[in-house]
Amino acid sequence: MFNLIRRDVILQKRHLLIFLPFIIFFILMSKDPFFIFLVASVFIPFNTYAYDERAETNILLNSLPYTRTEIIAARYLGAIVYMLLSIVLTSLALFIFNKPFTLTDIAIGAGLFIVFAAFTFPLFYIFKPGHITSAVLIGFIVLVGVGPYVANLIAEHVTAVTDFLLSLSMPALYTGATIVIIGIYAVSWAITTTIYQRKAF
Repeated sequence: MFNLIRRDVILQKRHLLIFLPFIIFFILMSKDPFFIFLVASVFIPFNTYAYDERAETNILLNSLPYTRTEIIAARYLGAIVYMLLSIVLTSLALFIFNKPFTLTDIAIGAGLFIVFAAFTFPLFYIFKPGHITSAVLIGFIVLVGVGPYVANLIAEHVTAVTDFLLSLSMPALYTGATIVIIGIYAVSWAITTTIYQRKAF
């Protein structure tokens, strides 16, 4: 399974050359640190899906000595590994450019990435290859643009939820959010595995 995760890095070595300039661009644009962490985390996993969509890699993967469960596990575990590496590199870039950030920024960026990945990863196996990656990335841009506005709207009109969240201590809030996010990711993993097991290539 480790070799499947490593494969993604090998296939994308040229794309990785534009990773740091890509991140530096957003840093110079003075974007919020959590947004930069989110964008950095999305870069490698979704580039992998875009490559596989063009090359129809799933036919090749199914001819290798890996089970379909292992292939999906490599996707989901790989996304976490790449997210962590992206966070480290982005933190170094922010430090070099003297841009302040906090652990909260990292937590929000990582949490949003995991939720976004959980909702979009199954789509790559539900729909036929073609324009899925483009649709997902457009959805990501829309989410980033509209998300904060929607969140503020909900906070203003659903005061019971807002008051409940404000009443929680920070450790309880972080713990609860972590459990929910892990739960969403685990359910997505199970759904994608089931879909992939039944899919014909």
